[in-house]
Amino acid sequence: MQGIATWLEERLPRLLEEHGVPAAAVAVGYGDEVVDAAAGVLSTATGVEATTDAIFQVGSVTKVFTATLVQQLVAEGLVDLDRPVRDYLPGLRLADDDAAAGTTVRRLLTHTAGFEGDVFTDTGKGDECLARYVNLLAGVPQLFAPGAMWSYNNAAFCVLGRLVEVLRGRPYDACLRTHLLDPLGLQAATDPYEAVLHRVAVGHVATAADTTLHPTPTWALARSNAPAGSMLAMRARDLVAFARHHLTEPGLAGMRAPQVALPALGQGAAWGLGWELFRLAPDLVVGHDGNTIGQSAFLRVLPEHGLAVAVLTNGGDGKALHRAVAGHVLRELAGTDLPAVPAPVPGATLPADLSRYAGTYASVVGETVVRADEHGRLWLDRRPLGELAEIDEPPYATELVGWQGDTFWPVTPDGGAHQPVAFVGDDGTGRAAYLHTGRADRRVR
Repeated sequence: MQGIATWLEERLPRLLEEHGVPAAAVAVGYGDEVVDAAAGVLSTATGVEATTDAIFQVGSVTKVFTATLVQQLVAEGLVDLDRPVRDYLPGLRLADDDAAAGTTVRRLLTHTAGFEGDVFTDTGKGDECLARYVNLLAGVPQLFAPGAMWSYNNAAFCVLGRLVEVLRGRPYDACLRTHLLDPLGLQAATDPYEAVLHRVAVGHVATAADTTLHPTPTWALARSNAPAGSMLAMRARDLVAFARHHLTEPGLAGMRAPQVALPALGQGAAWGLGWELFRLAPDLVVGHDGNTIGQSAFLRVLPEHGLAVAVLTNGGDGKALHRAVAGHVLRELAGTDLPAVPAPVPGATLPADLSRYAGTYASVVGETVVRADEHGRLWLDRRPLGELAEIDEPPYATELVGWQGDTFWPVTPDGGAHQPVAFVGDDGTGRAAYLHTGRADRRVR
């Protein structure tokens, strides 16, 4: 591990410059050893230096913590994954009552519950905020029948957080601290009030009007989204310690088993119970990514090698920096590479008839218009709505070219990455029912 420590010390500052990242913290756990490193500034406004003791938000990596809290309830015989959630939350209401009755705990954990998932409504800072949030889901659209397909769902993990609250009789963040953070000895903050006691990273964002990175005026999203990833912050080495707990605790191994295959979007291969499975063979690679306001987190675990890598960033192209770091570590310690990023397929062409794809697709946080022009080219324009518009999320436009079947390649990167888009299902007239980018947005026109 000394070679990894030396490489990080020498290379990490240069990687920050190459990818426009203000600061990053990295930790690598291999067997019984852990090394970590940090570089850059936690805020460009203050110039405070990043150190290995600095905490960064881990965003949606929190979902694995929430899933672990649920798995503890399963081990205690308090939860059955295949029973309806209403058995534990009798007051749960969704727009589709049949769907609410058929939504199991497992479907929440695997993003297959089918209701609209990007609900970021702020229901206050009090301990009742999560209960209020779950009550709001009665007005959230049901996109598809439970279990019919996979679509990433933040709101589902808020429901799971409420389940933990009800069965433990304490607020979610108190359960997180009592049952995971403190027993594992993790230095972590579950809200801004705890975060200020640490050396803490601030996110950096660009806006539609200014592409220069600036410190965000808002450190965290709403507390009501904490089980999905709006609050939790920690050191990189503590995230690795959490991953190592999963590698050494036999009762958690089943969470890495594939539960549902993912659509061909250039992302992971499958989803487990909370974990994303990036590669199934020859070496299993599991983990999760997280994004909050200007901060990005990446966790990769190779169970067969006893290896875990955490990369935390506070702006810029964190994804590229993560691939540079994790790619080097995996090659050096496990003799393997990260799963390949998607790439355009040479010679791929669009179908002659583009009418299946053209139309308007929407969710509560965005509207996307797909149109074909007179030259047989396909174009996509997306504008943010709701909470994303309020935080000045920039619009996105690109041409789509052929890639794989009904999945197309965006010519213009979004947030530094090319995210393929898939047209899924049939609306009854031969047109696609959904535009899938990891979330399934339903055709509305």
